[in-house]
Amino acid sequence: MPPSTPRPRVTTTDLAAMKRDQHKIVMITAYDALFASLVDQAGVDVILVGDSVGPVLAGMPSTVPVTLNQMIYHGRAVQRGTRHALVVIDLPFLSYQISPRDAVRNAGRILKRTAAGAVKLEGGRDFAPAVRSLVIAGIPVMGHIGLTPQSLNVLGGIRVHGRGAGAPERLIDDARALEDAGAFAIVLEFITADVARRVSESVTIPTIGIGSGPHCDGQVLVLHDMLGLNENFHAKFVKRYAELGAAVRGAVASFADEVRTVAYPDEAHTHAG
Repeated sequence: MPPSTPRPRVTTTDLAAMKRDQHKIVMITAYDALFASLVDQAGVDVILVGDSVGPVLAGMPSTVPVTLNQMIYHGRAVQRGTRHALVVIDLPFLSYQISPRDAVRNAGRILKRTAAGAVKLEGGRDFAPAVRSLVIAGIPVMGHIGLTPQSLNVLGGIRVHGRGAGAPERLIDDARALEDAGAFAIVLEFITADVARRVSESVTIPTIGIGSGPHCDGQVLVLHDMLGLNENFHAKFVKRYAELGAAVRGAVASFADEVRTVAYPDEAHTHAG
């Protein structure tokens, strides 16, 4: 395909075909048009507008305070910046948990105002009715099981999932319930690698792992983590592909030094006259 020919937008059926053909799915987060454009040009398959925007960009202590309007604002910006990747937007805390009707109303508002391709919600079998209602309404849904950040207060903090008697079977049941309800994919977060493999083999829809080993059908990372911008976050599963935090500090320090020594602006950076 010539470089000048626009690539078609990735669809949920494309992701299903990728699982069937054993092609790994690449998903990354983005929260604004500029980074979304760069990520899109790099060739990722899915861009997640995560409610992680709260802790990552807004300094919030968790994802719980993030609002529907914030997700719409960031989702609209990301959609503007993309041409190829499927854009998926998180449903924030309490926008879908109360009732399937609330889920449809809030997810519909997100898609209508952002033109994104799908939404994501956390939870397993308990939220299958919400997933089913969303799909019936024509809203594609990505599920999310294992570590579910919106429920950390109930879970008692961050811990690996899939260990202990009955835990693998519960996760498999959750995944199957989401598939039966119509979800097109499932994020598996912080699940033991062996259990993530079993979950991935138990469903026909793609699984996308984060901190869950290599056996999922794809992988996702938070952009600011893998770029080394979020330097206060340390997790074993995060690989830093750049150290942009240090680069930003260095660049700003150089600018400050040149301003204070009147080295900037120089003749090359000043309009004549």
